[in-house]
This record gives sequence, structure tokens and C-alpha cells, in this order.
Amino acid sequence: MDDRRLTLIVVPHPHSDLETRTYEISYRKIRLFGTALLAILCLFVVLVALWWSVAAKATKVRALEEKLAQYEADRAQLDSLAHLLAEVEGQYERVRSLLGANAPVDGQPPTLPDLSTNAATAAAEDGPILDAWPLQTRGFVTRGLSPQADHPGLDIAVPQNSYIRAAGAGTVLVAGEDSIYGRYIRIDHGGGLESLYGHASRLLVSRGDKVKRAQVIGLSGNTGRSTAPHLHFEVRRNGAPVDPRQYVRQP
Repeated sequence: MDDRRLTLIVVPHPHSDLETRTYEISYRKIRLFGTALLAILCLFVVLVALWWSVAAKATKVRALEEKLAQYEADRAQLDSLAHLLAEVEGQYERVRSLLGANAPVDGQPPTLPDLSTNAATAAAEDGPILDAWPLQTRGFVTRGLSPQADHPGLDIAVPQNSYIRAAGAGTVLVAGEDSIYGRYIRIDHGGGLESLYGHASRLLVSRGDKVKRAQVIGLSGNTGRSTAPHLHFEVRRNGAPVDPRQYVRQP
């Protein structure tokens, strides 16, 4: 054990009434005090470094939150524009269906269809109407219905983010995602008739939504079990897949 000591002598001013004082401290205590001071200094440096790291991450988090808020605002605006476009296009489809085959030719005014005849025809039809092409563009059918190959619908090649349209009016049964169809939509048209739209990049409807014929319900993509951007389109009658071309015609 080190018994050496450090002696400090405090001598007051000559005119002071204070007495001279002597202080002694061992070298062991000095070393302990120095070690404690060094430990406190190291702890302070560590705390400052941690604070700096946390502050830098907090700054990044704030920046990411601002970007996320901007993305959400842009997405909400896009969804709003898509729904507005769907409404406008739905109105356009209704006007065009009224003109139909009697559209103006060579500048001649159109002949309006016989509404009574159309009403009688509609009343005579058995089951729901499912006749709209499920895409904004014509696309290219790369694969058809093939029960033997376990392919229950049409594969239609189209550019990424093309508009997907409802083949007929109905209620959205599913607007979700799985490993095969990717993001997909299933619509109940009534009378045991359903349609399905798979591999979408974005869904613009939700479960329970009522949709109109030719309404934009999503954007085509390459999600799920898919090797290139396309739409997988199915029609099911009483749960069994049928050839969609029995109902819809490629424009």
C-alpha cells in the first residue's frame, strides 16, 4: 500500500487574522478521485455521442414523416381524380349507349333509339348484364380459358397502370391481395354471376362498394404470380369459371 501523502499548506495574508492551515491527502485518494473524474468524463462523452445520434435520427424521422405526409396527400389526390374520372367516364358511357349504333355519320344528326324497344329487350333478358371490356385499351389476349391447365380466365397484356374497368354493375365482394392473383377485385353481379380482375398495381374500390358498368376500379400491374404487366380476367357462373368471351367482346 502506498502511504505517501500530499501536503498542502495554506498561508493567509500577513495582515489577515486567519491562521495558517495544513491539509494532507494520500496518493491513493488522489488516484481514486482521478479515476472517478475520468469515468465521469467518459460517461459524459458517451451520453453526448448517444444524444447526437438520437438527434440525427430524429431529424431523419421528421423528414421521412413529412415525405410520407406528402405521399399520402398525393395518393389521396390521385384517388380523388380517379374516382372523378370514373364518374365522368360512366356518364360518357351512358350517353354513348343511348346513341349506340345510331351515332352521327357524315355530319348527320343522330337518330335516338327507341326507348320502349330497349326497355322490352332489357326486360326479356335473363340475368345481369356483363358486356363491358374490362380495360381502357384493347390489350392483347396472351392466354385463354383452359380448365385442363388450371387457367380459369383470360390473360390480357397491357401497359403498367392501365385502367381496369368493371365488366358490369355490381357489388365488390373482395378487394384484397393473395400470392397468386396479387392485388385483385371480385365483383358480384347478381344471378350467380361474378367477375374477377387480378395482378393489379392499385385498387380503387373497397369491399362493399357499388360499382357501375365500365367504372374504373383499379390499375393494371404485375403483382402476384405474374411475369409481366397484364390483367387476369375471370367470369364465374354459379362458382364455376366460364369463358369471359361469352359475355365481353374485345374492342
